[in-house]
Amino acid sequence: MSGGAVNPVRGEAALDLGGETLALRPSFAALVAAEEELGPLFALVERAADGKLTLAELVGLFWHCLVEREGLSREALGEALLAAGLARATPVLKAILQQILAGR
Repeated sequence: MSGGAVNPVRGEAALDLGGETLALRPSFAALVAAEEELGPLFALVERAADGKLTLAELVGLFWHCLVEREGLSREALGEALLAAGLARATPVLKAILQQILAGR
């Protein structure tokens, strides 16, 4: 798994998995790619707020927001999320959803 420095000034959030820190940045390009795969972002936010966000949607959103993917597959990201526990991903999800709704 690839690690990276996290820059909160650029809107990045840190996801700690398996001893590695992954940087996620919900850039315009990342969110457009996520929306193409997962559907409208507002609907995604609503599903998350209702507790109906699927694991596939969570992994998909995180995958598109990863700053660095080198040495990491999408499946490995999903497995690492499950191994760490979904509670560890919740603050990162919240940060990304807040940026979708409010901007930086």
